[in-house]
Amino acid sequence: MDKRLDPIVKDLQEKFSATLTEFREEAHLFVTAEQVVSALTLLRDTHKFELLSALTASDYYPQTTPRFHVIYQLSSVSKNLTLQVRVPVNAASLKVPTAAHVYKVANWREREVFDMFGIVFEGHPDPRRILMPEDTEGHPLRKDYPLGYEEPQFTFNFDEIRVVKPAPKE
Repeated sequence: MDKRLDPIVKDLQEKFSATLTEFREEAHLFVTAEQVVSALTLLRDTHKFELLSALTASDYYPQTTPRFHVIYQLSSVSKNLTLQVRVPVNAASLKVPTAAHVYKVANWREREVFDMFGIVFEGHPDPRRILMPEDTEGHPLRKDYPLGYEEPQFTFNFDEIRVVKPAPKE
């Protein structure tokens, strides 16, 4: 982890009891769903993390507590730093407060997370599906989503085609 992140991590640990893990020299801070908007606001205003470069989720099925992590990848362009904020979400309560008023790009990315994982962002200004049709049932990036086992149209077996297709007459 970059040593310049030490005071930032300490500040978040003091104010939000955030838990720190490091993975491949990257800092991952865990906060609760109730604290995420305050933590993101503090990081944006006080510590100059002006860019929400990614917002996604991860599914840990069959684990249910927590089943998901909502992941906010933040960047400070002025300081050349990155930091990841993670929010554990239980399978029983798939709700996280929206960060759309903190980072404007969160509006679209939260819609994508809702569409693909089914995590609801409370207070979101436009909570419609964005990637899948409105009548789609389920959320395709969940690990328990049925695969369907349909053969893709672009793959085929030459041997099976030769058996069915008549040979040209010479």
